[in-house]
Amino acid sequence: MNKKLTIALVAHDNRKADMVEWAVHNAEFLSHHHLVCTGTTGGLIRNAFDEKGVGAEVTCMHSGPLGGDAEIAAMVVRKEVDLAIFLIDDLNPQPHEADIQMLLRQCRVHNVPIACNRYSADLMITSTLWDDDNYVPTEPKYVLFKRD
Repeated sequence: MNKKLTIALVAHDNRKADMVEWAVHNAEFLSHHHLVCTGTTGGLIRNAFDEKGVGAEVTCMHSGPLGGDAEIAAMVVRKEVDLAIFLIDDLNPQPHEADIQMLLRQCRVHNVPIACNRYSADLMITSTLWDDDNYVPTEPKYVLFKRD
């Protein structure tokens, strides 16, 4: 891939090991891009990359419950994120559910691809559309459909 992306990486506590494993597996790809992570997730990924000798640009925001999800959502609104990967713990309640839903909503509203499992993340990072200069994603249309 020729284009340098800003990729947001977020994972709930019970999914952090999965995220670190995924990031290490895709370290060659990720090392060419700017990673923006919630605090704890970013620290774990940075440590795993350091242990493997992977040089990567990792920016850590606050922890999710302390506003990290909201910080990344704001970046999405400002068009500063190209792709988000958010491994959500769907089996346990989260104290900051409103922030989680806000991040997911902002990705949908602002047409930022968001993967919520490893399979969709793998599909998204291997897409040839990232380097296709002829491909321009269309903006979502929020228009009331009127019936005759």
